[in-house]
Order: sequence, then C-alpha cells, then structure tokens
Amino acid sequence: MFDDLRPHLVELRKRLMVIVGTLILFFAIAFTFHEIIMAWVDAPLRHVLEAYPESKLISTQTGGTFFVAIKVSFFAGLLFSIPILLWQIWLFIAPGLYDNEKKTLLPFIFGGTTMFVIGVLFAYYIVVPYGFEFLIAFGYSANYTALINIEDYVGFFTKIMFGFGLAFELPVFSYFLALLGLIDDRMMREFFKYAVIIIFVVAALLTPPDVLTQLLMAGPLIILYGFSILIVRIVNPAPPREDEDEDEDEDEEENETSDDVVKEISKD
Repeated sequence: MFDDLRPHLVELRKRLMVIVGTLILFFAIAFTFHEIIMAWVDAPLRHVLEAYPESKLISTQTGGTFFVAIKVSFFAGLLFSIPILLWQIWLFIAPGLYDNEKKTLLPFIFGGTTMFVIGVLFAYYIVVPYGFEFLIAFGYSANYTALINIEDYVGFFTKIMFGFGLAFELPVFSYFLALLGLIDDRMMREFFKYAVIIIFVVAALLTPPDVLTQLLMAGPLIILYGFSILIVRIVNPAPPREDEDEDEDEDEEENETSDDVVKEISKD
C-alpha cells in the first residue's frame, strides 16, 4: 500500500517545495517595499481616524513595527503567489483527470485568482472602512479616545482579507467539484440551511464583534453560495430521484386500486 502512495507523496513534496520557494521569493521582494505596502494596509484606518483628531495609530511593543513589517510582507507575498499556488494545486490533481478536464487549467488559475482579488478588494474598500467607522464612532460617542494598536490592526486586517479572499473562491471550487462529479445542485440546495449557519459562524470569527461588519461578510457569502448552486446546476445537474418516481407510481396504483374497490362496492 505504501508503495502505491509513494509516487503521490513524491509529487506532493515537489509541489510543496515549489510553493514554499515561491512564498520565500515574493516575501523577500515585498519586504523590500514594506513601507509602501504598510501605507496601503493602514490607509483605510487612517482615513477613518481623520474625523477624530484625538485618535491615532500607535505601537505598544518593543520591535512591534518590525514584526508588523514582516507580517504585511508575508501577506503581500502570499497575495502575489496565488496564481502559482493554484497552478501547483492543479498540477497535483491533473494526473487523475481526463484530457477534456485538463483543458480547464487556465480558467481555474484565472478564475481563482480573479475571485480572490475581488474578495480582498471588497473587504478593503467596504468591510474594513465601514466596520472601523462604526466601532470608532461608537467609542467616540461614549467619550473614549481610540488609540489603535498597529499590531492588532494588522492581525485583524490580514485575517479578514484572507477570509474574504478564500470565501470568494466558493463559485470557482464549486464549478470544478461539479466538473469532477463530486457535487450536484441538489446536494448544495439540501446543504443550504447548514451553510447559512456556517457562514454566520465564520463571519463572527473573522470580523469585529459588531453586527454591521458580520452582515457585510455573511451577506455576500450567502449570495455567492446561491450563485454557486446555479453554476453547479449548469455543470452537473442532479438526476431525477428514482425514489420519487417510484413513490409517484405507487401512489397512482393505490389510487387506481381504491377507485376500483369503490366502483365494485357501488355496484353491489
């Protein structure tokens, strides 16, 4: 059994080495420009803080700004590595696919990268500004001055960016799972009520503890799930239930039998 798995493990190690090497390369490049990246990261928060002169962005840890620079550089490196990461994932699963399925390589890479970027931009331009505007305004109305820790902010920022980026991959992965015949639209429809609960739990974990920000994340995810159902219905529609057809036939036979009995009784 282990001999059968050995080629797959060797291939997996090869792909992981390429992924790690890519991350290291892009991390080194991003760290060179960490000041520019950091200015992009904290721009939404600074824009909100302009309305509250007493509030400001601070660092409370020794060497905190250095570790922040490392974190945002890794974030940027991972963001720019997405196309190569998807390419390596595809190369790992491609040997088990048919030739017509292998032709979807470019749509997989392009679609996955595009949806990830859309998710990041949605979080950057809508969720982060509105979320922090609500939280800071709430504290300001209660006569509190917001002194935002840069380390905490960057941690929250990267978490919510990747959360939205991965969440927006749902239609892409649904498409390819349907293409492989692993899911159909009936499965996704039946799982919808559980998906809604999971979406709100994930939104509560990845966003600040306020209803507005959670809805800004949960709402688009529910819409994306519904959009994914439509995609799966086109790619791999569920076959009609044989049980339902059999039940309908049985009901018709029972109705016909009961009608015959009634007729015989009326004759008597």
